[in-house]
Amino acid sequence: MVVLNKIYTKTGDKGETALADGSRVAKHSLRVSAYGTVDELNSQLGVARLHAQGDTAAAIERIQNDLFDLGADLARPDMHKDSEAGYPVLRVVETQTERLETEIDAMIARLEPLRSFILPGGSALAAYLHVARTVARRAERDATALALDEDVNPHAIKYLNRLSDWFFCAARIANDDGRSDVLWVPGANR
Repeated sequence: MVVLNKIYTKTGDKGETALADGSRVAKHSLRVSAYGTVDELNSQLGVARLHAQGDTAAAIERIQNDLFDLGADLARPDMHKDSEAGYPVLRVVETQTERLETEIDAMIARLEPLRSFILPGGSALAAYLHVARTVARRAERDATALALDEDVNPHAIKYLNRLSDWFFCAARIANDDGRSDVLWVPGANR
């Protein structure tokens, strides 16, 4: 499906880039910003995964693959047009979000309920997952801003919304099932 024979093309030297359907837009367009933030999130997860093991590392890798699907989805502007390339258009689907929800439910079952907000941090993995959570929220803001004016797959937005929740729960799991969470103390430094 993807063949990269050449890394630089020079076609973006004047501030435009090609979308998945071949149309050209400014590199600062909302669509490029949305899938660019998804790419940033994927890179952040590459760093987080350096600190993960076992099931958590495998889950992060699944999410990284989902994020490529999501980037491809956001890079194709017309939701209702089939690919001219002869293969189906890649879109995020409900089952990807449902998988996140199942995993979130399993994580929540291991955690004590929160009685305070927590400060991002704790273990290295938890800290990186908190950064991923905030980047996912930005990607969601970018995608919802884009959806005000252009076609965006509603499953993509829903996936991003659940994804930030997944990162929050996974960060707590990485902090010894929440026992090492750093709690916010309101007004502590007044």
